[in-house]
Amino acid sequence: MSKYFGTDGFRGEANKALTVDHAIRIGRFIGWYYGKEHRAKVVIGKDTRRSSYMYECALAAGLTASGADVYLLHVTTTPSVSYIARTEDFDCGIMISASHNPYYDNGIKLINSLGEKMEESVLLMIEAYLDGELGELPYTAGADIGRTEDYSAGRNRYIGYLISLSRYAYKGMKIGLDCANGSTWMIAKNVFDALGADTYVIGNRPNGVNINVDCGSTNMRALQALVMENGLDAGFAFDGDADRCLAVDEKGRCVSGDEIMYMCARYMKEQGELETNTVVTTVMSNFGLYQALDKAGIRYEKTAVGDKYVWENMRANGHVIGGEQSGHIIFSKFANTGDGLITAIKLMEVMIEAKSTLSKLTEPVTIYPQVLKNVAVIDKDAALTDGAVRRAVQAAERSLGERGRVLLRKSGTEPLLRVMVEAPTHKECEQNVDAIIEAMGVSGHLAEVI
Repeated sequence: MSKYFGTDGFRGEANKALTVDHAIRIGRFIGWYYGKEHRAKVVIGKDTRRSSYMYECALAAGLTASGADVYLLHVTTTPSVSYIARTEDFDCGIMISASHNPYYDNGIKLINSLGEKMEESVLLMIEAYLDGELGELPYTAGADIGRTEDYSAGRNRYIGYLISLSRYAYKGMKIGLDCANGSTWMIAKNVFDALGADTYVIGNRPNGVNINVDCGSTNMRALQALVMENGLDAGFAFDGDADRCLAVDEKGRCVSGDEIMYMCARYMKEQGELETNTVVTTVMSNFGLYQALDKAGIRYEKTAVGDKYVWENMRANGHVIGGEQSGHIIFSKFANTGDGLITAIKLMEVMIEAKSTLSKLTEPVTIYPQVLKNVAVIDKDAALTDGAVRRAVQAAERSLGERGRVLLRKSGTEPLLRVMVEAPTHKECEQNVDAIIEAMGVSGHLAEVI
């Protein structure tokens, strides 16, 4: 993994781990790198965090100083930047967002001209420049200096694209939308209104510091209440930059990314659209998903955690659907990255075509109890390889046998270890997770359980 760029961009606390100087220098490098043979053309989007405006200005300054032309989508989703980058001849797309993280964090996500996450080779060169290993880059002057343009028209084209993907109108359907006070705060309602739904929207009052606060895909309680209080057919919750989507059924129950993948894959198989008859998951997906896929005669593959790895597998093998339990779902026919709004649209299609409810459609999937705790440690690698910690993991694996599983891994986007146990009962999950964390504490690795 890169020094600064994790599985989902360069992310950290604004002006501490990720500074405005970092943003300027990233812009300087990208403008120079893509502008060697022509004037570089870069599109930028941002979420609603207060610091996103600062980074937007800093990136634009760095890019134009290196001769690139910059097109600003303003507040928009990560998938929209991917879409515009791949369909409108941009050299690079940049999204300013820390996704599901709290407001005081932010991130810079780099997207190539194919709408995919930036190649590791380019990220490594950017990091070398940030560390002063490449020397200083030349400034442009005169007519060679780049310019910045408003490009809200690009965001509107993306909205039109989303609307075009729906095979059905939503007339007569009551749908809840939780926009996480983030990137979809206007876009989601526009799409569902245009398709004829009776929309009920929450999490659509961003103030710069309330993104993901008690709302969105990281906290579904408000959407569950909205669905139950208003007798809605379904609800969809997005994260801060809308590359994730989770759902709430008509009974107020949360529907996981695993269940969404099952419903969509089974529907695609029935429609003859599940090319390769395979779903790509990560190692975090639930046992219950695999059991349900087995019964449906659908194969699956597992990757490391991160939609980056899911997409790499899909692209290499021609698979058409994959994703994560957290709601990053990729439909390769329509996008090269997870797109929460496309996920919601495809799930609506499944419901309408089947003339069924989400609760009925998810019945074949029995989700095993799963406990995941995030642990801040002094040194992630040292904690992972510590003998006492490894023995605690092995003891948990022996106690569960084939009835469950244990996963201890590093976060790709935060300075944390994630301890996950899946078992027949919640109590067994808790006991085994806590035993592993206790071993970290006894060995002197533990900083905080979050």
